[in-house]
Amino acid sequence: MRLLTAHPLLVDTVIAVVLSAVMWMWELSDTRYGTRPPDGLSLALTLAVNLPLALRRRMPCTVLVFSCAMSLIHLVLGYHSQVNKMGTLLVLYTVAVQRPVAVSLAGAVLTFGLWWCSSMAFPGTKFWMAVVWPLMAVGFTWAFGSATRMVIESNRRLTELTRQLRDEQENKARLAVAQERTRIARELHDVVAHHLSVVAVQAELGQYVLSTDRATAGTALATIADTTREALDEMRLLLLILRIGADDEREAHYGVTPGLGDLGTLIERVRTAGVTVEVVVIGEEKPLLQRLDLCVYRIIQECLTNVVKHAAPTRVRVTFTYGAGVLTLQVCDDGRLGIDQPVEVIHNTPGQGLIGMTERVKLYQGTITTGPRPTGGFQVVVTLPLLTRPGREPATPTSER
Repeated sequence: MRLLTAHPLLVDTVIAVVLSAVMWMWELSDTRYGTRPPDGLSLALTLAVNLPLALRRRMPCTVLVFSCAMSLIHLVLGYHSQVNKMGTLLVLYTVAVQRPVAVSLAGAVLTFGLWWCSSMAFPGTKFWMAVVWPLMAVGFTWAFGSATRMVIESNRRLTELTRQLRDEQENKARLAVAQERTRIARELHDVVAHHLSVVAVQAELGQYVLSTDRATAGTALATIADTTREALDEMRLLLLILRIGADDEREAHYGVTPGLGDLGTLIERVRTAGVTVEVVVIGEEKPLLQRLDLCVYRIIQECLTNVVKHAAPTRVRVTFTYGAGVLTLQVCDDGRLGIDQPVEVIHNTPGQGLIGMTERVKLYQGTITTGPRPTGGFQVVVTLPLLTRPGREPATPTSER
């Protein structure tokens, strides 16, 4: 089998040579089936019928037509009527395997005609026998070749489908990895950027009042300590989520991700950096699904972080508007940056914060609009489908009415 696969031409050549020798020896040993004794011409015709079988895989139709023609000439000249028709069945099988049904059927008709003429040349053969026997031999050969062709085509299709499925699985795996990396990068940016911004502002404040206002400096240091501890807690949580498996027992023990219930702590921390925050709720407040709750919290956190880094001290107004199936969030400030400042400056080149907010909003089929206010300052307006969790009490954000 390995030889057949590795050297098909060599195998076919051996078959052609052996078949030519066997047919010639048969013609020499049995003179009952012909009216003319074997000679050099019959040898040449026998070789012409059988040797081309070496090329049956490369040009099956040509070999079949040529072999049938040489065999018919051999038969018409009165030589042995049975010797040179066996090889045509092998070529017909190859045609049925490699060519469409219409072509192989034409080859079957040609082969049947040769076999019928050979049977009729045998003395005493009845007409029905000259039809039945060639029909059985040629029909079986064609059917077997056609079945082999269908199996080969089916295997080829299965191989192609398997390859496509493997490529699709690899693409899905790469996409999942890219999405997970994007999510991790978004979370890391939100955690690190916010907490380090607060730490930087408080450190500068503490350094400024260290010799003149020890109480304020102590408050700044306490805020730095609290902020860094919270940042470490969130980083540990993020790393734990990355490390646990689908059936890891630790999955039930990590803390809950932040949400609007933690908005009060976030606002108090931002206030220590010199930013006055006002929270307004319009409409009937509704509890949100945990992921959407985290999304809204992170957007507010990013907006306040940008204010601390670029616009403080200033005032910020956070407005929640609960409509018919829609939550509209507006965060606007009246800082010194605004009309003449590009978005890249306000959101810190290369705009990772704005990119992160946009990605979060797109995950929930929402919209986001950012830009300077006509009266100065900057605003972010986000609209999200209101995905709520029934039976849960809403977490009311800390607000100044």
